Amino acid sequence: MLLLTVGCAGSKSNSSIDLSALVTTLEEGDLLFRRGTGVVGHIVTSVDNRGEYSHIGIVVLKDSSWQVVHAVPHEHDFKGDIDRVKIESVEQFLGRYPEASFGHYRVKIGKDSIAIAVRNALRLSALRIPFDHDYDLSDTTALYCTEFVEYVYSLAGIELSEGRRTEVSFPSLSGHYIMPSDITESDYVEPIY
Repeated sequence: MLLLTVGCAGSKSNSSIDLSALVTTLEEGDLLFRRGTGVVGHIVTSVDNRGEYSHIGIVVLKDSSWQVVHAVPHEHDFKGDIDRVKIESVEQFLGRYPEASFGHYRVKIGKDSIAIAVRNALRLSALRIPFDHDYDLSDTTALYCTEFVEYVYSLAGIELSEGRRTEVSFPSLSGHYIMPSDITESDYVEPIY
């Protein structure tokens, strides 16, 4: 359970990029991935043996600035905050792990479908939907990071993972889950950076 809880906690290191250059390439609906540099980030990427990332968010333009909406545990914004779907600047999203690698992917679908996904991401953030500590793909009242991105695109009629699931088998956690590589391997996405 710990590995997915914090982990949903060729790529570039954040310290080697110019964020001002990155934001000039962003479009709404793009996906930003990051790899946590701690023990849990390494555990997630070990379990997701096809991938190099441990977390994902969707890019939105809000109040004239690029933001990332993502479902995340243990990144509270204020005392009493809960693990939830939240929105923060690209700089905050990538800056939490300055030495982490990251990826920027573009979803290759129509702009109308992207707009639906973005609207739903913002709506779920405003509703403060809780983080899914049960990692239950059949229940959307709480969402974990990849489940959240998969869900908002499914509301636009797109299954980003194309049905891929990664089998995890640990004594305290076993089943099939959507991992970051289940999305990066999709024909619906292409790497930008």
